[in-house]
Amino acid sequence: MQLVVGRIGRAHGIRGEVTVEVRTDEPEHRLAPGAVLLTDPPSAGPLTVATGRVHSGRLLLRFEGVADRTAAEALRNTLLIAEVDPEETPEDPEEFYDHQLIGLDAVTVDGSAVGEVEQVIHLPYQDLLQVRRPDGREVLVPFVAELVPEVDLAGSRVVLDPPPGLIDPLPEEDSETAGAAGTAEAAEEAGTEGDAAPDERS
Repeated sequence: MQLVVGRIGRAHGIRGEVTVEVRTDEPEHRLAPGAVLLTDPPSAGPLTVATGRVHSGRLLLRFEGVADRTAAEALRNTLLIAEVDPEETPEDPEEFYDHQLIGLDAVTVDGSAVGEVEQVIHLPYQDLLQVRRPDGREVLVPFVAELVPEVDLAGSRVVLDPPPGLIDPLPEEDSETAGAAGTAEAAEEAGTEGDAAPDERS
């Protein structure tokens, strides 16, 4: 099984180093020197990690055969992919691989069905669960403890505690009420202005 573990960013310096956006909770294992990584696009790899270090809070990697800045720049935005045993699980019980989450039922804290986890989207600032609703709609749920308080692999489900409007649109009557109030207020203001107009003309 393949797991996205990072994305190459800008070149750093002139000796082939690149910044890497880490997408794994085990970079010391997945991105260690000697690790052989597949790539997306496939034509960019495979890449073997030669060296790795942290600089100003960022992971810097250098790959075998990438000797200068020009070669490093050519790798920008390349996804780094590791081959993972499907039976392998993270050491931290609070961490999960994408394949463990995809296909799980999504329910709310009161047990109401929401849909099925279809994909895990990795962004620089957070991860998102893409949930397919029974009606075919897609919902993106930030994968944080406040909104996803429980991942029950044994029960094949994730429990969601979404704020109003995240899963289902707010009721139309709310927006209609707000619109009606706004219309009434506008009409009242118009009436007030209309009453004042004759005084101004006299």
